[in-house]
Amino acid sequence: MTTYNVSRETYDRLQLCLRELFEWQKKFNLVGKNSLPDAWTRHFEDSAQLFSLLPENAKTLADLGSGAGFPGIVLAVMALEKRPDLKITLIESIGKKTLFLKHLCQVAGCNNTAVLNCRAEKMVDRRFDVVTARAVTSLSGLLTYALPLLKKNGVCLFPKGKNHQEEINAAKADGWFFDCREVQSATDAEGVILVISNLSKKQEEMICRE
Repeated sequence: MTTYNVSRETYDRLQLCLRELFEWQKKFNLVGKNSLPDAWTRHFEDSAQLFSLLPENAKTLADLGSGAGFPGIVLAVMALEKRPDLKITLIESIGKKTLFLKHLCQVAGCNNTAVLNCRAEKMVDRRFDVVTARAVTSLSGLLTYALPLLKKNGVCLFPKGKNHQEEINAAKADGWFFDCREVQSATDAEGVILVISNLSKKQEEMICRE
């Protein structure tokens, strides 16, 4: 984690989250078991790299389908040190994972974070500067969830794998308009983080959905 220039206190908080992940994994299926031996790189460092991509003026962030806390809880812990004004909302529909997220917030001291046990599409009257999601669904599906939650000039940060270009093409074919910057992943040679802005949907598609 020294790659991301965090303090010893932040590093220790993240290590605590790692230990809790291993402990809770004994009871609940929080992450794929094959990823556990390399969980620090696969989950924690992979999530941490999003932090430098947060807009400087962002005050609110929503993490969709937070699961075991990636990337949301990692960003929340880093924000305690680096962005104390950033408020983070973790959105997770599965009850046991919500319990785990609340436990992590408590033990890691994440008083900057709220955990909501609901589906993203049930969120109403809430808007955020940044929307993140990791390993939730296709890009087109993520954009469907994200658009109602984004403020006017909000951005999305979505890690994607080697098929990211196909997902981008499919989303545009589905009627999505957006600007997209691809940032090479530091943990996956074939992966990228998609930085999406100016998101909108083709008007006739929006009418059909209403």
